[in-house]
Amino acid sequence: MPFDDVLLDPAAAHPELATLRAALRRRDWAACRAVLGAATLTGRTWLMVWASDEPGIEEGLRYVLHQDPSDSTAAALLAWHLIDVGWAVRSRADAAHVSAEQFEVFHGWLRRAEAVLIDAAARVPQDPALWAARLVTARGLELGPAETRRRHDRLLAVNPHDYAGQCQYLQSLCPKWGGTWPEVHAWAAAAMTAAPLGAPQGALVAMAHLEKWLELDGEQATAYLKGDVVRDGIAQAAHRSVWNEGFRREPGWVQAASTFAMAFSLMDERPAAGSVFALLGPLASEFPWRYLAGDTAAVVKDMRARSLSAVGGVR
Repeated sequence: MPFDDVLLDPAAAHPELATLRAALRRRDWAACRAVLGAATLTGRTWLMVWASDEPGIEEGLRYVLHQDPSDSTAAALLAWHLIDVGWAVRSRADAAHVSAEQFEVFHGWLRRAEAVLIDAAARVPQDPALWAARLVTARGLELGPAETRRRHDRLLAVNPHDYAGQCQYLQSLCPKWGGTWPEVHAWAAAAMTAAPLGAPQGALVAMAHLEKWLELDGEQATAYLKGDVVRDGIAQAAHRSVWNEGFRREPGWVQAASTFAMAFSLMDERPAAGSVFALLGPLASEFPWRYLAGDTAAVVKDMRARSLSAVGGVR
């Protein structure tokens, strides 16, 4: 059945995000804590990431921290907000297309976030949202693979299958941030295998291949995704995650499913793509669809329409 809408706001899948945003706007920290405290550890981080672009929240969060410096929830949300502001200045463009002035301002915001995170992690080292954010600042400030790996290890020590943080670590392993493709693919496969069946980590394998595809051009890119090894690897990853009966609709699931929907669409595996689009319904995530040129909602709608008619016979 075709869907008319493309709902890119995570609040469409997780209404608690709208509650959190409203509480942030009115500076009701008790209500914010109630929403975040009710989430799983990974879900809590996703909610912070999504709410971090709410304008004008820095002052209120700094006031909360002034009152209670050990409030790691306020610290993590503040850090994600500062990261979001900084990344908006940098833009998502390749480094070659970012000016020196942009980098200077970008790094300034990340250093502010890092200062908050260092203090908070020293006080409450068991908060995974802090370590997930520190993976982003390590990448943006180019602190190097050893420090990034240390932060990743600290994250998994407190939350072994932290999909929100793992999505950030995958980016750090990509060549565009100083890593290598063998590292990316080996790590993604290991993270998927370590996670329980039905966990979203299978999407890390698909995302690694999409990142590689993004680096290639034209026919070479198409041939890469349609190669037997890549095609089979992504299908196996889908069977461990979005196609597994244990797959749960926790925060982050829409991005995981969208990653498979995009990969299968680009591979022209229409029944497979259609099955994932059917799972998503009208939902989609900005990432990774924003990697494709054009209006994101229009791109998703077009890919979805072409795939849904072919649903069937996937398994």
